[in-house]
Amino acid sequence: MIRQLVRSYILLVAVAVALFTVPVAFSLTAQLRGDTRASVVREANTMALLLANGDPTSCQALQKMAVAYAKETPGDVQVSGSADCAPDLERPRRDAALAKTLDRGGATTDWGSSFIWGPELVITVPARAGGKDGPVVGAVRIVYQTDEMTRRLWTIWGFRAILALLVLGVAAVIGAVAARRLTRPLRQLNEMASKFSDGDLTARSPVTGPPETQTLARTLNQGAERLDTLIAAQRIFVADASHQLRTPLTALRLSLDNIADGVDDEFVREDVEQATAEVVRMSRLVNGLLVLARAEAQVAAAEPLPLMDVVRERLAVWRPAADERGVTITLRGSIDGRLSVLASPGALDQVLDNVLSNALEVSPDGGTITVLVEPHGDVVGVSILDEGPGMSDAEKSRAFDRFWRGQGLTGKAGSGLGLAVVRQLVTDDGGTVALGDAPGGGLSVTISLRASSRSGG
Repeated sequence: MIRQLVRSYILLVAVAVALFTVPVAFSLTAQLRGDTRASVVREANTMALLLANGDPTSCQALQKMAVAYAKETPGDVQVSGSADCAPDLERPRRDAALAKTLDRGGATTDWGSSFIWGPELVITVPARAGGKDGPVVGAVRIVYQTDEMTRRLWTIWGFRAILALLVLGVAAVIGAVAARRLTRPLRQLNEMASKFSDGDLTARSPVTGPPETQTLARTLNQGAERLDTLIAAQRIFVADASHQLRTPLTALRLSLDNIADGVDDEFVREDVEQATAEVVRMSRLVNGLLVLARAEAQVAAAEPLPLMDVVRERLAVWRPAADERGVTITLRGSIDGRLSVLASPGALDQVLDNVLSNALEVSPDGGTITVLVEPHGDVVGVSILDEGPGMSDAEKSRAFDRFWRGQGLTGKAGSGLGLAVVRQLVTDDGGTVALGDAPGGGLSVTISLRASSRSGG
């Protein structure tokens, strides 16, 4: 939009400059032609009077005047008439202009070109004996070179062309400044919309500019305020509901465990165990909703965290559960303890816990889970590779959807919120999550986090 405004402003100025300078330049050009012709005609008529007199004094004066004129101006004098008068002057060739002057007594002007002028201006005037009504006794022709006129023409047009370019340059600068000032409110609105689309519901636009943009900014700010309030209320509701459901679910599970311990009937025990499994699944779902609500609230800013310390701590927590099934968890790649990443406190722990939990669920007994840490410039990648069944491309496209569940080899269904929580936490900290195929089968979950400038310090 700024470019369009600047182009429009420059075009307007260019039209104004053209309307002002071009007619003036044409007028000056016409004036130059007229002044030059009048000067040459005046000199030619003076010399024609001397030629018409025909006496020795006049002829001598004509000779001197023609020589002086040739020295002082770019014009040459030619005389047609008595051979005894000014014999040293050149005689003009007989042409239509000379014939017209001698036969009809009319003066002629030949610019040598239909466009402005040619290389020579030829003026031919009659010499009349006894005054302007007397018979034509000869003619005076001046061949005037137009080189000097051409240089003056270039000066007229060149000066105005340079002046026009300078004016357009100044207009471009002024137009750019004015356009940026005019579009500043729109750019502020666009910046607010960009932040809003990135999830920053606290973004607001300054109420500045003309009345129309001020009204628009107020409307958008009011809409953003209302939307922020509604989403905040929704998050609070989800968090409170999830938190309130955890206690009765825990009590219900304990009650079911007590019932299972005191029942000898195999069928009843099976029903109780099934009910317990559903309670466990519901507890996972509630915990996932609570974590997701907290993640969406963005209660903490990202800060430098020692990556390897966090990774080793989480692996130490999950190794006992893996050992029960004979699953080996290995750590490979960079083991530099000074490596730091930007993450919210506690968020990286939850991310690793969710991914390791999924990997352990789908891993076969005796399998291996590999955790690979690889720095790549400003980004550090943490990949968790399992030896499970992996995912098809269709499943990978839905894996981050909320409440979408895949079935692990253990037969236990998850809550469907694990990878959704992972993506929310990682993207909030400016990172990315990608799913791929592990070498030899299985799933590879790669978490890319921003490296901290403190790394290696």
